[in-house]
Amino acid sequence: MNKKLGKSTDQRLALLYNQASALLWNGQIETTYDRAKSVKRIAEKIITLAIKTYQDTVEVTKTKLNQKNEPIEVKFTNDGPKKLAARRRIMAKLHNLQEVKEPKESKESFRERTRDVKHPLVEKIFREYAPKYDKRAQDLGQGGGYTRIIKIDNRRGDNAQMVILQLV
Repeated sequence: MNKKLGKSTDQRLALLYNQASALLWNGQIETTYDRAKSVKRIAEKIITLAIKTYQDTVEVTKTKLNQKNEPIEVKFTNDGPKKLAARRRIMAKLHNLQEVKEPKESKESFRERTRDVKHPLVEKIFREYAPKYDKRAQDLGQGGGYTRIIKIDNRRGDNAQMVILQLV
């Protein structure tokens, strides 16, 4: 799958990682067949990396002072070294997409919902997709196959084969 897609290397990689980000954020994209094959390869590698490392967490206990200046123990759950490395690799490749305010959501509730999320796409991959596809892999006894390509009509103008690339 060494398609050049008529672009230089930096433009091609930017295009493919943009489309992979859109696929993982929205669940499906409409693109040409050759681009879809390349994006599928990238997206499946990212999901596989998240599946292998999403359970690596570490419990950390810190001592803090409360309002009465009394020391209290607070427990935090941090990423383990493998999950942190995977998170950084994914953040280096994918483009950061921001959370969108719901139609009837107030500013306060939007801020509260997105307060602790700095990288929404990476969080979505680790919190939603990794557990979902890990369970699917255990049920079916196989890994991979997280995306599907559905062919649709040709594009008007240049007659390129158009497809819908979606997460299973």
